[in-house]
Amino acid sequence: MTAEETKQLFSERRVGVLIPAYNNEKTVLQVVESVLPYCADVIVVNDGSTDQSSELLANLPSSVTVVSYSPNRGKGHALKMGFKKAVELGLHAVVTMDSDGQHFATDLPLFAEACKENEGALIVGSRSFLNPNMPQKNSFANKFSNFWFALQTGHRLPDTQTGYRLYPLKQMKGMTPICPRYEGELELLVRCAWRAIPLKSISINVFYPAPEERVTHFRPTVDFARISLLNTVLCFLAVVYGYPSMLIRKALGIKN
Repeated sequence: MTAEETKQLFSERRVGVLIPAYNNEKTVLQVVESVLPYCADVIVVNDGSTDQSSELLANLPSSVTVVSYSPNRGKGHALKMGFKKAVELGLHAVVTMDSDGQHFATDLPLFAEACKENEGALIVGSRSFLNPNMPQKNSFANKFSNFWFALQTGHRLPDTQTGYRLYPLKQMKGMTPICPRYEGELELLVRCAWRAIPLKSISINVFYPAPEERVTHFRPTVDFARISLLNTVLCFLAVVYGYPSMLIRKALGIKN
């Protein structure tokens, strides 16, 4: 599928691209500009950046919607604000991409094809963990996350930590992250599974710069503790709500 065909399909199906951004002044403009040939509806959420990102985003074409606030609130909150803006704009779904340059806009046609073939599904990008430049901690963290996700939902996905996803906002019916930071993405994945929204995994490319050039806002100790606490809560909720909800929906044939 070409860039123009992707743009047309996204427009027909009211799919936009949502880019949460925090202190990525070196890459955010390049990421946005790379997306424009593929999608007419682009939303950038400036999550309290303190570098030059705000000034750079002010020079984007008027066709790009920028949502800004201060101070920094975290990725989960940025997704929440982006989802709300997308609904205001009449979008039915959004593809989320990171602003650090790890995700390739050239993979957007893959999401367009998957969107066309899997109506109403949450489409999750899956990275290759054979990439020699991938940090070892990423591989371990993903295996850890995959295990808990399978336990909490009964579903298996090869990559539950990627931020490159297509969220079917129409089927999610107002669902936004409760958790404000990185763990918000895992929370959304689990809640969508409980709501019986179909999950589809597709292979994506990913770029990892040299260690000395990497920009990450993930705080290993604090954020890992938050994710562990969330997994504990989700395991409890899976027993009292998640699995019963999925069983009832299946028995009654309820679809989103």
